[in-house]
Order: sequence, then C-alpha cells, then structure tokens
Amino acid sequence: MILQLDPTILVNTPLGVGHATFVIDYGIHQNTCRVVALQDNRVVKHFDCNDIILSTNYTYGVNIRRNNFRETKSANGSVNQS
Repeated sequence: MILQLDPTILVNTPLGVGHATFVIDYGIHQNTCRVVALQDNRVVKHFDCNDIILSTNYTYGVNIRRNNFRETKSANGSVNQS
C-alpha cells in the first residue's frame, strides 16, 4: 500500500531534515518505508520507519523535550513550558 501525505510531514533523517511525502507499507513482515525529499539537496530517499523522527513543532508541542524545554503542569491541568 502506498499513501501520499498531504500535507507533508517535516522529519529528521540520518541525512538531514526533509519532508516525508509518501508512506509505503510492504506488509506485516517488513517495516514501513517513508519517502523523504531532503531539504538541503532536494534528493528523494527511502527511509525505514526506525531511521526517522518527527521534527520539532512548537505550535503542536511535538518533540519539545528533545530541545531541553521543561514542561510543567499547573493546578488547572494546563501545560506550561519554560
């Protein structure tokens, strides 16, 4: 199965930052493959799902802890970042 991602997802790969444009699922016996267009040189590469991570997205709070931000919860349950 091939799924086109619209919008694309910004990811970090071993070769740098890129946009995941397709997901290829070969079945239960193999890991899912991501087709990524790299930002630096515009090369399109295939990456195993274990080789990429989502890039930091401050709007949605994705991977903020990876960048040494601390999250604390206030009394009303909201999340504060310092």
